[in-house]
Amino acid sequence: MRSIHEVILTVLCIPSVASAFSLILPGPFAQSKRNELKTKLLDLASETKRGINQTPEQREEIRQLFEDLERLNPTKGPLASDKVNGDWSLDYSTSESIIGKGGFPRIGPIVQKIDTKSLSAENSEVVSYFGVKVPRKITAELKPENNQFTNVQFKRFVLGPIEFDAPEKFKGSLDVTYLDDELRLTRGDKGNIFVLTRLGDL
Repeated sequence: MRSIHEVILTVLCIPSVASAFSLILPGPFAQSKRNELKTKLLDLASETKRGINQTPEQREEIRQLFEDLERLNPTKGPLASDKVNGDWSLDYSTSESIIGKGGFPRIGPIVQKIDTKSLSAENSEVVSYFGVKVPRKITAELKPENNQFTNVQFKRFVLGPIEFDAPEKFKGSLDVTYLDDELRLTRGDKGNIFVLTRLGDL
């Protein structure tokens, strides 16, 4: 007769059953599975240069890992958690315009800062325009609908020394579907997914 541990391992080898069973995994077992999925996801994010060089097969593998981690989200109501606040580095996205695919290259990290206490956010990056490095930034106001989903109203653009207000129609949304001390997964309003890792200490 097989042990209960062997039965669990057998069940987890069946993808459809594993997805449902993950919701009731014991704490240590769920954490181990999360760590395994996170390692694979972040390795692929690095290998594909935030998604710029991904193949269709890699894109699909990343999406599957993303969805598997969503089912193991350890933080309910992520926008109500202090863990969501701070600076986050964008490691991967399916949004080609944000990662700069086919356009001017990004130099260094693409950073998103979130502060749910002031309901504000800021995206910043450095872009190389024909070899000239220019910092860019956009500030935004957060308008949460619940403890996971928030609308985003962009407020002000900064391009090098130039600043100007964002048009009223410049809006978006953030659906935070996974959050732990190191990793945040978010879905955007245009169907794109975003993988971010924390910069600095919590």
